[in-house]
Parts: sequence; C-alpha cells; structure tokens
Amino acid sequence: MQRRKRRIATAVSAVVSSLLLSLSVSAPTAHAATHDPIVFVHGISSSSSSWDEWVDYFRADGYTAAELDAWSYSWSQSNVTTASQLSTEIKNVLARTGASKVDVVVHSMGALSSRYYLKNLGGTAYVDDFVSVAGTNHGTSVASLCSWLYTSCAEMSTGSSFLTALNSGDETPGGVSYATYWSNCDEAINPDSSALLSGATNVGVGCISHTDMNNDQGVYEQVRDFVQ
Repeated sequence: MQRRKRRIATAVSAVVSSLLLSLSVSAPTAHAATHDPIVFVHGISSSSSSWDEWVDYFRADGYTAAELDAWSYSWSQSNVTTASQLSTEIKNVLARTGASKVDVVVHSMGALSSRYYLKNLGGTAYVDDFVSVAGTNHGTSVASLCSWLYTSCAEMSTGSSFLTALNSGDETPGGVSYATYWSNCDEAINPDSSALLSGATNVGVGCISHTDMNNDQGVYEQVRDFVQ
C-alpha cells in the first residue's frame, strides 16, 4: 500500500512539474510600451481639442490612450511660463507610462514654448522626436494684430527679443530628431519660411490652411511615419 501511494505521489508530482514547465514556456511576457508617448501642444487661441482628429488617427494606427497626451494651457501667458508647465506635463507622462522619452508634436505658437523647453529647461534629455506643424518658429507679422494684448503674441512677433534669444545658436539642439511641416499658403505665418528650422527635416506639404494643418490626414501620415 505504501509503495502504491509513493507511485501515485510520484506520478502527480511529475504531472504538476510538467504543467508548471508548460506555463513558464507559454505564458506571455510583459511588454514595454511599443511607442514613445506623444505630447501634443496646441497654439494660440486654441485648446487640446484641436488635436482630436489626430488622436483618433493615432489610436487607429495602434497607439493606446495612455500614449497620447493632448493637454491645454493658458495660451495668453508667456511662452516661458508655458514651457515650465510643459516640463511638468512631460515628467508626469513619463512617470505614468514608464517610458524614458516622449515625442512632442506642436502646432503654431506651440512650437515656441516647446522649443524653449528643449533649449533652456533640459528638455532634450526627455524628448526623442520634435515635430512642428505650421510652427511660428521665426515669428509672424500677423502677431502684430494681438501683440498689444497678449504676452504670448508679443513674443511671437517677428524680431521679438524672445525669438531672437530662442533662435540664437543651434535651432535644433541635443540628440532630438526635429521635423517641420509647413504650407506655402499659410495665412497665419508671414513669411511662410518662418516655419522652417535650421538642422531639421523641413517638409513642404503644399497649400493647406493654417487651421487645417493639424487635422489634415495627409500631414498626419507624414508625421506618424516620422515619429515611429
């Protein structure tokens, strides 16, 4: 009887061991996020909702909700203040997702606070790709319409002290990959060439209006391919 019990116990042990081995081989391992999280920065007189279509496009192309961070800020304040808030936002995204870097995709005036963050607040350590869509990188004469009213708009005016400092030296600092997407009939950026950055991949997308640039599907596809 004792011998029979030992045989049964041995057999059960063998089955359990086999099952455990099978589980250890076949069980899926945890995977890190497959994409850098994207932080979207809107422009003047706008909000995070300006990115709704692109967020939907990115989700359709495999990004998770956690990897897509469209946030709002007070666009009338100094771009320096917004840059500091962007720094905090990016740190929160990295902590929440466990990623080591983010991609930053900006529209219009959003380029100024984001580039200030990269140049002056250590942002190059936390950003992999920077994408400027219709960015007012070298200012625009159109800003004279609101420069008397809003600090951010005054900073966006061609030749402002803010822009002079921002564009001094290297316009694309650090190991970040930079790209700009610009239109040759952008009514909000004058001259159109203001959107380009020295050292970036500068892509002309044809005649697309300023407000359509960051919901156009063709531009989206080019941006998606750049950041992946």
